[in-house]
Amino acid sequence: MIRLPNYNKHIMFKITALFILFVGIVSTSELYSQELSSKSKKAIRAFEAAENAYRLQDYKNAESFYKQSLELDPGFFEAWVMLGELYEKTKDDSSAVQAYRKAVSIDSVTYPSAFYFLAELEYSNGWYVDALDHFEKFLSFEKVPRVYRSNGEKHILNCRFAIEAIKNPVPFDPINLGPNVNTDLNEYFPCLTADNQTLLFTRLLYDKASFTGRQEDFYTSSRYNNEWLPARNIGPPINTYYNEGAPTLSVDGNVLIFTACESVNGYGANRSGYGRCDLFISGKNGDNWSAPQNLGIPVSSRHWESQPSLSADGRTLYFVSNREDDYDIFFTVQDDQGIWSEPEMLGGNINTEGYEGSVFIHPDNQTLYFSSDGHIGMGGMDIYYTRRDSLGNWGEPVNLGYPINTHKDENSILISSDGSLAMFASDRDEGYGGLDLYGFELYEEARPQFVTYMKGTVFEANSGKKLKARFELTDLQTGELVVRSFSNEGNGEFIVCLPTNRDYALNVSKEGYLFYSENFNLSGVHSTTDPFLKDIPLKPIKAGEKVVLRNIFFETDKYDLKSESRVELQKLIDLLTRNPSLMIEISGHTDNVGTSAYNQELSQNRAKAVNDYLVDHGIDQARLLYKGYGELEPIDTNETKEGRANNRRTEFKVIKDI
Repeated sequence: MIRLPNYNKHIMFKITALFILFVGIVSTSELYSQELSSKSKKAIRAFEAAENAYRLQDYKNAESFYKQSLELDPGFFEAWVMLGELYEKTKDDSSAVQAYRKAVSIDSVTYPSAFYFLAELEYSNGWYVDALDHFEKFLSFEKVPRVYRSNGEKHILNCRFAIEAIKNPVPFDPINLGPNVNTDLNEYFPCLTADNQTLLFTRLLYDKASFTGRQEDFYTSSRYNNEWLPARNIGPPINTYYNEGAPTLSVDGNVLIFTACESVNGYGANRSGYGRCDLFISGKNGDNWSAPQNLGIPVSSRHWESQPSLSADGRTLYFVSNREDDYDIFFTVQDDQGIWSEPEMLGGNINTEGYEGSVFIHPDNQTLYFSSDGHIGMGGMDIYYTRRDSLGNWGEPVNLGYPINTHKDENSILISSDGSLAMFASDRDEGYGGLDLYGFELYEEARPQFVTYMKGTVFEANSGKKLKARFELTDLQTGELVVRSFSNEGNGEFIVCLPTNRDYALNVSKEGYLFYSENFNLSGVHSTTDPFLKDIPLKPIKAGEKVVLRNIFFETDKYDLKSESRVELQKLIDLLTRNPSLMIEISGHTDNVGTSAYNQELSQNRAKAVNDYLVDHGIDQARLLYKGYGELEPIDTNETKEGRANNRRTEFKVIKDI
């Protein structure tokens, strides 16, 4: 199973504590009569009968005998404690709490651990006020073992946090995604494309054909008229009779990284593995997925790797692993050759001695959401978020608050690219059964930076043939490569995320074609939720073809190149370097503001500035011409501000092709 590892420190702690507490009262009748608190032989005999039934898992008779012993001796401390344990075992927590409370009211000194058991049960049910009181009473005893004290002190902090969180709830109105997505089975680990139109998630199936009788598969649903269509199994080669789960999609939906288990030494779907659960990758060609490949060492290892999340730039992968004993969040970075780096743990302010999982990096690449039982919270697994500063450091995690987080385990969260929609898995009573997927509007303070996107198709300008092309989105101010991706090889479709409050140069390129450039000025407040929808024609390298260089910038009425132009100029240098026989003419153009003579001179000087930059960076002058056309060749109207801006441009034209 991929959902969560077998990791429950509370259960093991409770079993150990019970053994320590009762090791002296489970031997012989003689020992019982000497050490038990009751002096009634009949009550003790009933207690012994209850213990025998309990060991045989005959809980109905055990309950009857415990009650009988307490009717004979209402002050029988051990019987009350064991009756509480029985109710806890059979999931009757309210009755268990009543039994434990009765026990500590009879004897609050002899067995301090009874206060701990009571507080733990109240804590696990979200009865924080009572739990806080009983944890504090437990810790008031002098001889408290270190592990008990450490756990108790942490739970006291959680209780205090939870009490205040409940007094100050955050906005939360979860809506079930409906019967086209959810069933009476478990649905969990959702992921979403940047346009919010494709949902992919894990479903737990009961399948007799599988090796274990149960297995996890991926399902996908598309949104139409704001409704999710019936989910369908994505089928082979991704889904098999074994477990596939915990997926992450690239923002365009063309790359899938997921977890597959039970595949050591090729066992399980013929997938060679290194450990119990490994990470696999598949690419999309049209509507078809390629055969998954193990990401391999150093990402996959002999340990457990799962729950991946791929950044919007496609270069950083976050995932969960137990390679350092605890379950922690790691990250690995892909270089230009496609090689993943040695994974590193996220900072100590995120990973704890507890469990961290369900990691999700938002497309803004600055906000990380994850689940943890190691940070101060409501108890169990809570969802937190953390933001990365300008130096690349992650801030202190912030609890999403109540009622998003409760005393139960919360995980599997994702946030839409625009930051408004959140999804998670929950087993709420009003659901269709098991875990269901829910959506809700995320409150303002917990939202990531707004991200819009550009969506369309790449095609050959002359024939209309769909193309696989390379996309590079670069921050014009810093020169940082923000996104690197490819359009779909089969249908040419693409989605590129555009985090706001920055200026970008977009470059689309393919070998044998002239590149396409676009400029996105998203500085300042960018409130629109409308995406950029644009189909991109790529022109084959051929004499006479022109390209507008939309990321060449000059000061107003000047011809000095701005530093932001370097990104575009480097792309032009790269094109000329890859095609050494290519000759081009660089042309400058203006709007009609000012005199014709002035505009002609300005455009000539701007064309020359670009020419000189190329020569200074190694391009032979013999391959370059430059000319200013002033206002003579407009491509838009000069009657509007936008039209005049389009007419003020730098172009290049192919004079001699390859």
